[in-house]
Amino acid sequence: MARTGVLEETDKEAAMEIKKQLGKLVKEIVEEEDYRVETADEAIRALSSLKNLQRSTKSLSFKLGVLDVPQEFRCPISGELMTDPVVLATGQTYDRPFIQRLLNEGSRTCPQTKQVLAHSILTPNNLVQGMISQWCKEHGIEPPKPVQDTGEEVVTNADRNYLNALLNKTSSSSLADQKEAAKELRLLTKRSSSFRALFGESAEIIPQLLSPLSQGQVATHPDLQEDLITTLLNLSIHDNNKRLVVENPLVIPLLIDSLISGTIQTKSNAAATFFTLSAIDSSKIVIGTSGALKPLIDLLHEGHPLAMKDVATAIFRLCTDLENRGRAVNAGVVWVILNKIMDGVLVAELLAILAIISTNQKAIQEMCELGAVSCLIRIIRESDCERDKENCIVILYNICFSGRSKLKEIKDEEMANGTFSRLAQSGTSRAKRKAIGILERLNKTGSVTHTA
Repeated sequence: MARTGVLEETDKEAAMEIKKQLGKLVKEIVEEEDYRVETADEAIRALSSLKNLQRSTKSLSFKLGVLDVPQEFRCPISGELMTDPVVLATGQTYDRPFIQRLLNEGSRTCPQTKQVLAHSILTPNNLVQGMISQWCKEHGIEPPKPVQDTGEEVVTNADRNYLNALLNKTSSSSLADQKEAAKELRLLTKRSSSFRALFGESAEIIPQLLSPLSQGQVATHPDLQEDLITTLLNLSIHDNNKRLVVENPLVIPLLIDSLISGTIQTKSNAAATFFTLSAIDSSKIVIGTSGALKPLIDLLHEGHPLAMKDVATAIFRLCTDLENRGRAVNAGVVWVILNKIMDGVLVAELLAILAIISTNQKAIQEMCELGAVSCLIRIIRESDCERDKENCIVILYNICFSGRSKLKEIKDEEMANGTFSRLAQSGTSRAKRKAIGILERLNKTGSVTHTA
């Protein structure tokens, strides 16, 4: 953060610490006749440290003072170089700490234009932030760092009124109004945690938000669909909204529709919404029983790079529920995942799903039929990723203990290359346990003596 004549917090703390130490030393020198010479030396060093700290601070403050800071980089309230420029509803830019203080004090007008604010949401001005950072770099000043979101944004009646006005637009008969409101809601719910929190104040807000889609606009207006589904994603990030969103009867059917039809961004964001909503265990069951796993798996099979990761993470989280594993297997997840892994696509994420569903007997049977064992062994031999090796050995362990059909193939690999012995010695702690378990299983059947 650039200095503006005031010590940074770290410098203040350092100065206070030195002063405390100096006070103790001076007290000892003054009050004790036979004080140690070392005490005086320590006091001198403390004074020197304090002097150097003050001098360095003043030199940086002076540097900012003598430089001609561009007016557009100064906060209109403080007159100082902005550290976290944000845009007010009127379009004016201020430094966040100063405009936030005014809002906290109840001000609802723009300090420059004197206009009444339509809402009090502050939007980061990334363009000005970047220009300030570049200017500081060119003048040898440490670039200011944006203030992190502290969750202290103010929610006002003006914000509530603005939300209601936007929701009324989404419910209007005018398609142009619907699209304009949906785009604004998408932006505001992305930028402002306080605006996201507003949606949790009433169960009627979600149906109103989604009313254009429930009126059959899903397929006919993909841009409107994308904005509203993305808004739903933004809302579901807020912990207090998750249950409200997932329990609304409109949400899951619309998300499933959006996995099937819509822009690829809509599909990806629908999958991401399922991921965030399934953070709650009860929601995993609701989503699983809704039939959402099949379109998620179909989208995974479709293989669009933009959507793959969101889809994979959603399937993984849903499959942490035991019953959902069976649903995923019945929906064809094993065949889809193995084909992607064999093609080298999203291997780490898909191996994690395969590992978690390998406790399902039908999944094990399908893996064996589809040639999973040789594929997994190859990954263990060739991969540099310890986590991938761990997931492979977990799957092979479950295959070993589900029956004897693949023991010979696993035994031949151990005899020829010592693959499992090596992993038992050098893998992750979990991989070691599973590799040792496989070796013990092979030894019990009298199948292997190789331990290199």
